[in-house]
Amino acid sequence: MPIESIRSARKRARQHGAMEYSDAPVDLDQVRRYRLGRLRHEMARANVSGLLLFDQINTRYATDATNMQVWCSHYETRCVFVALDGPVVLFDYAHHPHLAEGLPGVDEYRVIPAFYFFSAGPRGDSRVNQFADQIDELMRVHSGGDRQLGIDRLSFAACDALRDRGLNLFEGEGIAEQARAVKSKEELVLMQASMTVCEQACDAMQQYLAPGVTENALWAQMHEANIRLGGEWIETRLLSSGPRTNPWFRECSMRAIERGDLVSFDTDLIGPYGYCSDISRSWLCGDKPNDAQRRLYGAAYEQIETNIATLAPGRSFRDVSEDCWKIPSQYLSQRYPSLMHGVGLADEYPSIKHHVDLKDKGYDGVLSPGMVLCVESFIGVEGGREGVKLEEQVIITDDGVARMSSYPFETDWL
Repeated sequence: MPIESIRSARKRARQHGAMEYSDAPVDLDQVRRYRLGRLRHEMARANVSGLLLFDQINTRYATDATNMQVWCSHYETRCVFVALDGPVVLFDYAHHPHLAEGLPGVDEYRVIPAFYFFSAGPRGDSRVNQFADQIDELMRVHSGGDRQLGIDRLSFAACDALRDRGLNLFEGEGIAEQARAVKSKEELVLMQASMTVCEQACDAMQQYLAPGVTENALWAQMHEANIRLGGEWIETRLLSSGPRTNPWFRECSMRAIERGDLVSFDTDLIGPYGYCSDISRSWLCGDKPNDAQRRLYGAAYEQIETNIATLAPGRSFRDVSEDCWKIPSQYLSQRYPSLMHGVGLADEYPSIKHHVDLKDKGYDGVLSPGMVLCVESFIGVEGGREGVKLEEQVIITDDGVARMSSYPFETDWL
């Protein structure tokens, strides 16, 4: 369906995909145009004339259209085609054109001929060929003869069908990640709105924390506040207490929190406007931490503050890694997998590795103004009872770094 007919439908409040916001703090259309421009800039750098996006975070970035984002992430049921010099075509799960109404970056709305097994069953081959024919046609009409198509993720059957039509396929996830890495000033305003909701949700949890409360019941306070205040979902369930805090990455359970336990969590919250707020804190269920808890917390806090101080525009990832806090040997084996990572609509590029991991896992790059980073710490002794998880979200500015999160640390423990 041409987008003109969508725009001529009945007037609505200014939509944000499936969400409607009447009081956005910035012009959402300006954000949408900026993000599409970033994608096309990276497409030009990568020498691709078309980009096919199935990752629902990337489709959101390109169009701001949403449709059951978590559910659609399980299936190849919804995608966006972006022409370098041509239209943006949204292939939706079903005929719901009202979900693209009012979005300036969507030029055409189609229903995808779904080829994943749940939907197509034994008809998958014919459906995948229908889809490949449509992408081939778009490339022929709008690419000026160029056959270079970037794809973020797609099953081998669809990739084979596209190659059979003479298209040259290139890795497109990096194109999207590089585009998403640098935020406009309007995006930063929306990210701050998400952080405000995140911090109110943290406060709801902290007020609810008491002996006998289960980890799940405590984490539910985060979900309730986020949804009530206009957020969307939470990507993980990373909250644990007492002996479940070490090693890290246990998700919350029905364990009843006991007096004297540390409680550590990582928000991973997708708040209003689809932006992620990713901070971590560790609290005490009780009045006074013991000496071991103080030592763990002090080390984690020192790591966070030292590592934030290494950040500045123009610095390389490698230089940052080499200048970060040197983890004492007793905590090294339990270190968090990265020193810091980007964040926007989700966790994203870059991932800056510890100095000891650079050779095997690291890659280089340069910090730029407009990048938003989450600075990570987990401190726990292998075999120890508890661990402390801290994380702070910051913006790379023209002349340094600014904090996006302001939720307090337990500085009276230091």
